[in-house]
Amino acid sequence: MAEMGSKGVTAGKIASNVQKKLTRAQEKVLQKLGKADETKDEQFEQCVQNFNKQLTEGTRLQKDLRTYLASVKAMHEASKKLNECLQEVYEPDWPGRDEASKIAENNDLLWVDYHQKLVDQALLTMDTYLGQFPDIKSRIAKRGRKLVDYDSARHHYESLQTAKKKDEAKIAKAEEELIKAQKVFEEMNVDLQEELPSLWNSRVGFYVNTFQSIAGLEENFHKEMSKLNQNLNDVLVSLEKEHGSNTFTIKAQPRKKTKLFSRLRRKKNSDNAPAKGNKSPSPPPDGS
Repeated sequence: MAEMGSKGVTAGKIASNVQKKLTRAQEKVLQKLGKADETKDEQFEQCVQNFNKQLTEGTRLQKDLRTYLASVKAMHEASKKLNECLQEVYEPDWPGRDEASKIAENNDLLWVDYHQKLVDQALLTMDTYLGQFPDIKSRIAKRGRKLVDYDSARHHYESLQTAKKKDEAKIAKAEEELIKAQKVFEEMNVDLQEELPSLWNSRVGFYVNTFQSIAGLEENFHKEMSKLNQNLNDVLVSLEKEHGSNTFTIKAQPRKKTKLFSRLRRKKNSDNAPAKGNKSPSPPPDGS
């Protein structure tokens, strides 16, 4: 019996939900056809537009931040391979080998630290910021459905009141349904009217903090990397002094003449050449 009762409740709830969907669909059709007025709130609609704009901007920022982090990781891998190459070509008897190895190790640790701090101080904060949007978006949609329910209940109550043959029992029930629908809608509406402007205003502080964190982390990273590069340069200068007689000089390669360069040169020569038929006259013979 308990099981049947449970199934009965479930079936009843399903039937109720189906009826709600049908009623909402009918109400929307009537509103679109202009046969039923629709409750409008321009201030709330503006809040919803701001919300959608904020969500779009935040989603783009999150995507671009992930791309930035992927690039940092790729640069880390490239830098690591370059340092590994240096270790391979750095012969054991060359001075500064241990120092160069230590610098490469610190270089690797610096990249790892930089990437992790970007994740902790920027990406995770970004994820938390965007994490609040799905719930609010769902509640905005639910508010829209409850507004349709309210309009439908209002129109039903008004139609019963203006009917030629009034049924007081139906009118009383319709009024009760209208009050209930209005209460449910207004509770959701009040909460969102407070939350949406607050969320919209929070974007400024969030953007400032996010980009300040990224800028600060990048600045510190480059400062520390600059020190390591200077140390490596000092090691290489010492190596060059040790083997100065075998210094390799990079010679500039001669530039190949391109077709464009050749055409430009011919054009320049033709512009400077005297025109045909306009040769300079020969000087007159002496005594003439």
